[in-house]
Amino acid sequence: MLVFVGSCGIILSFAWRGLKRLLSKLSIAHCRGRFVGEGMPNPMASPEGFVQALLSEQASPDLSNETRIFEPFIGSWQLVVRWFDASGRIVREQPGEWHFARVLEGRGIQDVWIVPPRGSRSGENDYEYGTSIRFYDPKLDAWQSTWIGPMHQVVRTFTARGVDGRVVLETTPDVVPQMRWSFSEVSPRGFRWTNEVNEGGAWRVQQTFEATR
Repeated sequence: MLVFVGSCGIILSFAWRGLKRLLSKLSIAHCRGRFVGEGMPNPMASPEGFVQALLSEQASPDLSNETRIFEPFIGSWQLVVRWFDASGRIVREQPGEWHFARVLEGRGIQDVWIVPPRGSRSGENDYEYGTSIRFYDPKLDAWQSTWIGPMHQVVRTFTARGVDGRVVLETTPDVVPQMRWSFSEVSPRGFRWTNEVNEGGAWRVQQTFEATR
């Protein structure tokens, strides 16, 4: 506490030494992420805390085996990504990487899709570094999935179901144009991913991935 005494403006500090001691105890050694005075670790001072909170080793027991349609994709994949024009001709081809993991106490599956791969990114021909997060919704008996592509400023929402050995994602009614993404030919070593767009009532393939590991 500071008190002004007299017209000469003399300042008396009744608690200056105590305040200095308090500030010293609360000083933060930010390079260690610790409160020096109390020696308490800051769990959010490094990325490991976030990763540990996000990732899950096992699927949630709330999910039955029949609903775990994205389980075969857990892990990391190498990609060959191809784009097609309206005639079906390949107009672009790039390598990529795709990583899937269980998240949120095993209730969700999140992926990170990177084209080109991290080791080949230069800033000039980089296409995307995006993510999808999805969870099973028992009210729909389907997975709700959201794709976020920050480099293209794109957010798309899908509903995903297993269909005849494939995993098929269809855009929600508010998304225009209507799109359909599907995983097919799924094995422990690879799968095919297809991106179709609805043009005038007809489906056209505009992109494919060949995934291997």
